[in-house]
Amino acid sequence: MNDTIISVDHLTKKFNDFTAVNDISFSVEKGEIVAFLGPNGAGKTTTIKMLTTLLVPTSGAVLLNGSDVVTHQEDARRTFGIVFQDPSLDDELTAWENLEFHGVLYGVPKNIRRPRIEELMKFVELWDRRNALVKTFSGGMKRRLEIARGLLHHPKIFFLDEPTIGLDPQTRNAMWDYVIDLNKKEQITIFFTTHYIEEAEKVAERIIVIDYGKIVATGTPDELKTRTQTNTLEEAFLKYTGHAIRDEDASASDRMRLRRRMHH
Repeated sequence: MNDTIISVDHLTKKFNDFTAVNDISFSVEKGEIVAFLGPNGAGKTTTIKMLTTLLVPTSGAVLLNGSDVVTHQEDARRTFGIVFQDPSLDDELTAWENLEFHGVLYGVPKNIRRPRIEELMKFVELWDRRNALVKTFSGGMKRRLEIARGLLHHPKIFFLDEPTIGLDPQTRNAMWDYVIDLNKKEQITIFFTTHYIEEAEKVAERIIVIDYGKIVATGTPDELKTRTQTNTLEEAFLKYTGHAIRDEDASASDRMRLRRRMHH
């Protein structure tokens, strides 16, 4: 039986004459934890936006649990929860109200919604702050609330795009503990991007590396290290892309310019 939950087939995204994502194909199995890594400007965010229905592909197809993200957008959306870099909580509402609003939006019936909110807020250790306004929360607390919110409608897939940016190491570790716990308890498939390669090494069962819009490597952290004859995932990544993952010198726009030059 095929347990593929994310299926990406010849996915391409062009912006005018610029190809951001260039004919990529990969699949993710149900319950897998996959890290999607690449230097700035490699096409990571563009890919995640297509996977989460925020951008329409130029060509190719994405199926989430069998639903096509373009032709069956609503069905596809129900299958996933997201935590992105930019907090999207309403600061003027309480923690509880933020979750309640999300539950209503996703049509979660009240008799299921209320206990689920309580369960999740206890899970992310915010139950005692349920009636506090979100604007009083720290960055770490907001991120935990976003995790709770993203899980409210019992998604099968959880997308996290750079979820730990701006968090201190202790909060980052705690956040990953929640995510791993969740994967074990609810068999949720986790697909994430990160700038901290040690997170990928610690958390991911499989790594997919994208560079210049193409997938250049896929495998377990150990497989990638073996293939590149390196000792750390950081060194393996460097071998595949020629960049450190947090390469501050090569900003996204520089890489885009470079790519355009190479293509003309």
